[in-house]
Amino acid sequence: MLILLSPAKRLDFTEPSPDTPATQRRFVEDTATLSKTARNQTQAQLRALMGISADLAKLNQERFKAFDPEALDTGVQAALAFAGDVYQGLDARTLDKQGLAFAQDHVRILSGFYGLLRPLDRIQPYRLEMGIRLKTRRGESLYDFWGDRIAKMIKADLADSAHPVVVNLASQEYFGAVDKKALKTPIITPNFYEGVGEKRKIVSFFAKKARGTMTRFAIDERIDNPEDLKRFDRDGYRLDKTASTDTDWIFTRE
Repeated sequence: MLILLSPAKRLDFTEPSPDTPATQRRFVEDTATLSKTARNQTQAQLRALMGISADLAKLNQERFKAFDPEALDTGVQAALAFAGDVYQGLDARTLDKQGLAFAQDHVRILSGFYGLLRPLDRIQPYRLEMGIRLKTRRGESLYDFWGDRIAKMIKADLADSAHPVVVNLASQEYFGAVDKKALKTPIITPNFYEGVGEKRKIVSFFAKKARGTMTRFAIDERIDNPEDLKRFDRDGYRLDKTASTDTDWIFTRE
């Protein structure tokens, strides 16, 4: 089983404990290629591409220019560096070494810049959202750039799994980078609603946090069989068996 998460725009590059394990990221050559393209973008182009302010455009231009594609042993581990709503629920900085090791085997983070990250892969500060239309030699967008590469890596990571299933806790924007034809793997998508029955609705902040909380539940409980995720009951959520299907699981809370 592999759980897929989206990255976060907010970053926390506070150095963790020196004995926290770390690994080198993959897709090294692909990221190096992207960094060259991104480095050549003007601040005005970055503003238009990502819909960000002038200050953020300046910050991210500086980040791309400072990025060293060969510095694989610098940066902060991905699961610790991302600090958005999902990662509040995950709370990776409180995991012990055993928990981090389990996460390394069972969690992946989709990234517009890095492709597919393991939780302990070191990353440098960046912002490059998967849905932007950054033109490269491979096409008109990052979806074109990554093609089937991410799906093939996920499939390879699942090769020795007793339960080769993808649990999609990523956003639509990021999961769109996974070529399902190349993946050829069962996909389960949990959804989190506030309220029950006809009045239930998805509230973005709560849904994002719940994705991280479910991931933490899987790590804490050492869940390898996705069926065991149906027991998820943190923060008041419960599986609505009637509303759920084999591939779309509906969790609700009052």
